[in-house]
Amino acid sequence: MSSQPSKALAHFDNPNPERDFLIHMEIPEFTCLCPKTGQPDFATLYLDYIPDRHCVELKSLKLYIWSYRDEGAFHEAVANRILNDLAAVTQPRFIRLTAKFYVRGGIFTTVTAEHRQPGWEPQPQVNLPAFTPQSNTR
Repeated sequence: MSSQPSKALAHFDNPNPERDFLIHMEIPEFTCLCPKTGQPDFATLYLDYIPDRHCVELKSLKLYIWSYRDEGAFHEAVANRILNDLAAVTQPRFIRLTAKFYVRGGIFTTVTAEHRQPGWEPQPQVNLPAFTPQSNTR
């Protein structure tokens, strides 16, 4: 049975809602159409989010991303729309989408959009010393 593109995003319950943890995804095959020329635009999407009660279901995300293939959209608009749709479905503590579009007309475009729950603050970052293996030569 073949799948079809779909704007319907699904979620599942966060297995560890008591903890802040980062989910990082790289989506290297995003395509949409230039609304001016109709030519394809290609991008790699970087999705980082800290879930609250829900996580995005990956197959629905794949079909959602596929749904933009034949749709005209400005880079700024499509990045913000994707972020808004993901935030609406998952209601994360924090979410950031970075869309790195390949060159068009000699210009690379990167659009970064963020959303956070009101009042949510990240945990302080822990900086650990770099591990350097000791030599065993005598």
